[in-house]
Amino acid sequence: MSHQSSLIASDIDAYLAQHERKELLRFITCGSVDDGKSTLIGRLFYESKMIYEDQLAAIRKDTSRYGTTGEDVDLALFTDGLEDERQQGITIDVAYRYFSTDRRKFIIADTPGHEQYTRNMATGASTADLAIILVDARHGVLAQTKRHSFIVSLLGIRHIVVAINKMDIVGYDQAVFEKIKADYIDFASRLDLPDVHFMPISALKGDNVVTNSPNMPWHSGSPLMTLLETVYIGSDRNLEDFRFPVQVVLRPNLDYRGFAGTIASGIIRRGDEVMSLPSRKKSRVKSIVTFDGELDEAFAPQSVTLTLEDEIDSSRGDMLVRPGNVPKVDQRFEAMVVWMAEEPLVPGRQYLFKQTSKVVPGAVSTLRYRVDINTLHSQPAPTLALNEIGRCTVTLTSPIAHDTYRRNRTTGGFIMIDRLTNATVAAGMILDREAEDASTDHWGRSDSAEHLHAEQSGVTLAEREARFGQKPATILLTGLTGSGKSTLAKALERKLFDMGRGVVILDGQNMRLGISKDLGFTAADRSENLRRSVEVARLFNDAGMLCIAAFVAPDDAVRRKAADRVGTDRFLVVHLSAPVEVCRTRDTEGHYRLADEGELTNFPGVSAAYEEPSEPDLVLPTHEWPVGRCVDAVVKLLESRGVI
Repeated sequence: MSHQSSLIASDIDAYLAQHERKELLRFITCGSVDDGKSTLIGRLFYESKMIYEDQLAAIRKDTSRYGTTGEDVDLALFTDGLEDERQQGITIDVAYRYFSTDRRKFIIADTPGHEQYTRNMATGASTADLAIILVDARHGVLAQTKRHSFIVSLLGIRHIVVAINKMDIVGYDQAVFEKIKADYIDFASRLDLPDVHFMPISALKGDNVVTNSPNMPWHSGSPLMTLLETVYIGSDRNLEDFRFPVQVVLRPNLDYRGFAGTIASGIIRRGDEVMSLPSRKKSRVKSIVTFDGELDEAFAPQSVTLTLEDEIDSSRGDMLVRPGNVPKVDQRFEAMVVWMAEEPLVPGRQYLFKQTSKVVPGAVSTLRYRVDINTLHSQPAPTLALNEIGRCTVTLTSPIAHDTYRRNRTTGGFIMIDRLTNATVAAGMILDREAEDASTDHWGRSDSAEHLHAEQSGVTLAEREARFGQKPATILLTGLTGSGKSTLAKALERKLFDMGRGVVILDGQNMRLGISKDLGFTAADRSENLRRSVEVARLFNDAGMLCIAAFVAPDDAVRRKAADRVGTDRFLVVHLSAPVEVCRTRDTEGHYRLADEGELTNFPGVSAAYEEPSEPDLVLPTHEWPVGRCVDAVVKLLESRGVI
């Protein structure tokens, strides 16, 4: 069972070559607190003779200080290296350990069991081929067992070993084992766990860890180590879909241009045709270069440099694929997210999304639900807190090439990064479902209007300007709820009307009572409400009218789309900058209170972000200025721009 081999004494080169060719299995140990994860790993190392004598002596010495096993050596101390871990007897951070046997090489991730460190567990599981979920035979299936099983299923780990530990404490009772097995099967029937094995063990005593235990003759299966050495993982690799995210373009001289990166999936051969996304330029592979020389073919997960026969435009973040097997390229997708930050997720707030080597700004436009780990039921939620998991719709500023996580864990996974602190705040898995509200994003859509054309009026715009004595324009009043948009809009309308101007108001609430009554308050719905409204505003402008549009319009990118639709030369953005504290005091309808209580979701300033305009035409501190002064400032702006 040891990693030692007779070749090590006779032919070291042959031994190293043999060791290099061994298959690598990555696995994690997880479960509830004090289920014996660290002890099991220590036992595996001890039995495979991978704990050196000085390490074992140190463990024996520390057993008297930190150990919980009486006079026996506490093998959990082999992985619990942090002082806090030893004092508390729990795993806090992910500990990685390496060992090998005659058959395989192994990388173990000892992940925390406490709910507080669920994010660490998800990190360790993200690259694993197999998961050992430990269950204390005294306590059975606990909430944290279910939580980790759900995360394992979510992260696409196909092979599961449910190790029912501490059988020595319950007298090696088969009935206890069968009861826990039945409970777990009942729970896991709702999860996607295709290959589950059950094993009764005692990590402390070594029962069924490396050899079959005489204390449990009723267990006819192989011991844990044999299962780890023989479980088949060859079919887990995706060798069908060639995906090569470009990490860097190598240009050592004028005559060489190579695209370096790690093959995410599939196989590539010299002479194969490839396509670069998103440019969709095609070429053929001229050479496959590695540190050891050129190859005729390469496969996942090798790191290589590809040179092409043609000079095509491709750079870091782009992806090389086969023309007949192309991933989806879109800026909108559905995903499951594990939130890892102390600050809660804010739908609508801008984050950075890193997928393969590409980093794109974007936002969680809709948080559909939060998952109750204990019941696996979905619950409405305005946000996600630390360690919570939810399904959401992600909208990026530019499209990315992606597969579903089930098909490709590299191109289907991403992380979210806080733009200010640069900290990783979440891990996400792209689902194979379409974004349900993708059809509501009509900015720039032209498919349904392909055979239509705009009718021109018989009255020219110049004639209208001469008749009304004004140039048409749309004045967007944007700010938080309670900043004074509707009040200012009505006062401005009266002022302009008394001056003899043709003016009309479009109020966000009025639009929702009519043309937008089918919309909710998600980021996508707010975008669609503004899109419909600016279409109406544009029609008023075409008729020579001034249009005052009072909308929260929290997304700066959507406001820019509105300006492009109306025309940047006749679209003015006026930001009402009253802070949220002042807006709360003006809230006579209780909107902020309802948002605090979770009754109103995606509420800008509470559970959703409000992005201040990057280049407003005018900023009005409505918390400091009276309405009359604000009206005069807007009129002065219109005069300075030649509108009136």
